This record gives sequence, C-alpha cells and structure tokens, in this order.
Amino acid sequence: MTHLSREQYPFKGKVIFVTGVSRRQGIGYAIARQIAAWGASVVVHHYQPHDKEQSWGADDLYKVLQGIELELIEGAFLYDLSGDFSKPEEPKKVMDEIARNCGHIDALVCNHALSGSDGAMGELTAEMLDKHWAINTRSSILLAQLFASQYDSEIGRGKIIFMTSGQRLGPMPGEIVYAASKGALADITMTISDQLADDNITVNTINPGPVDTGYLNDDMWKVVESKFPYGRFGQPEDPAQLITWLLTEEASWITGQVINTEGGFGRWRSGSK
Repeated sequence: MTHLSREQYPFKGKVIFVTGVSRRQGIGYAIARQIAAWGASVVVHHYQPHDKEQSWGADDLYKVLQGIELELIEGAFLYDLSGDFSKPEEPKKVMDEIARNCGHIDALVCNHALSGSDGAMGELTAEMLDKHWAINTRSSILLAQLFASQYDSEIGRGKIIFMTSGQRLGPMPGEIVYAASKGALADITMTISDQLADDNITVNTINPGPVDTGYLNDDMWKVVESKFPYGRFGQPEDPAQLITWLLTEEASWITGQVINTEGGFGRWRSGSK
C-alpha cells in the first residue's frame, strides 16, 4: 500500500557515510548537515592535507564538525575520521574503522575528489593521471565494493552515490586528468548498479555542475553569467538536497542514473540579457 504522507525524519535509525567533508563551503558539508537534519547518524571522512595544498586552504575542522552536530536529532551520532585515498589500502582501513566504531552503514556518498595537479594536452604526466585515478576513481569503486559486502539486504534498500563533473556536457579546459577520472565513475554507474540491484542496493551518480565552494570569483562569473538562466552559480545546498532525497526510500526506484543538477547551466547558451 502506498503511503502518501512523509516521515519527518526519514533517516532516523540509519547510518550514512559521506566522504570529503572538511570545509563549510563544500558540498560534503552541505550533504552531512542535510542528512543529519533528516534524522541520520552521520559518519564523515576528511583529509585536510589536500585542502592545505589548495588556494582556499584548510577550514577549522572543529567548526565543520560542530556545524553538523547542531543538526543531529536526539539519539543520532556523528563520527569522523581521516583518510588518504591515494593509498590503495585506505578504503579498507576506513571501512574497517567505521565497522568497529559505528556498525552497519545504510548508505555511502563518495563526495571526495582531488583538485589541481592537472593540465592540458602537452602538460600531462603518468604521475598526474595515476594520482587522480587512485583518489577519484579507484577509491570510490573500492568503497562501494566494501559497502556492498557489509550491507544486509534484508533491512531495506542500500544507497550508493558517486560524483561526476559534467565532462560529457562540454569541455573542461586544462582538466583532462580530472575529467577522465570523474568520467570513469559516470560510465561505470550502470554496470555497478546492475550487479548491486541483486543485493537491494541502488547506485546513482550526480553531476553538481559549477558550484561555488570557494574557488569561484567575480571574474569567472562575468565570463559565464549569460549561461546561467537563474543568475547565479550553484550553491552547495543545491546538489545536497537532490542527493539527500536520493538517499530516501522515496527514491528507491531510481538506479543506474547519471543526474545533472546545474540550474539550467547552458555551456553554449548566448543568454538574453
């Protein structure tokens, strides 16, 4: 029988693991706060050495965790851990630690990514290619495999979310390595979802489009303003809301999809202003 009313806390009693949660301007932080507000116990992964290498720098991790804790409902918990996904053994170490301290995981969101260390044709090295593959692609697939191995299909439908970057919708100048590593996740979504459907797990991939996570500036906006019909860049909460809904039972009929949430961003749009 279909229930038309909605639960106030659809994730109550569930544990959701989100990777790449280290900055209050980031998508991972927005996801973690939203799922906490909807009742989940939240496990977050971070790796601050990566942020320290970027122009935006590292955030105050205490304030990041505090912001998530403020959204937790009674009885829910927050657990955080660090992990360097460039190491092949790290996904298993991370998942083993979560199993020891948090028990069963109901959903996995692979939000982490390596930024920078990229280039155009003529600038690429094998090291650059291998590093992006290891962090963005290999670790996400291994995490999904480990999640599936611990998932109990009898308790409900499990959820896996990958993140891609819209590389099929237009060029990404100077980001060949990043586009390749993220494109692999999009192209493997259908194959993984087909296999894991037998384990009662859905698998979907989200392209959040250009989101203002601290790297965008006024000069960049002037270049692309005409391509955004709603007059702004995406905000972290925009993809976070879609991802949060995909983690609910309401979205249990959706699997094997690559979904773009870009606010109508038209790469070839001339604009009407």
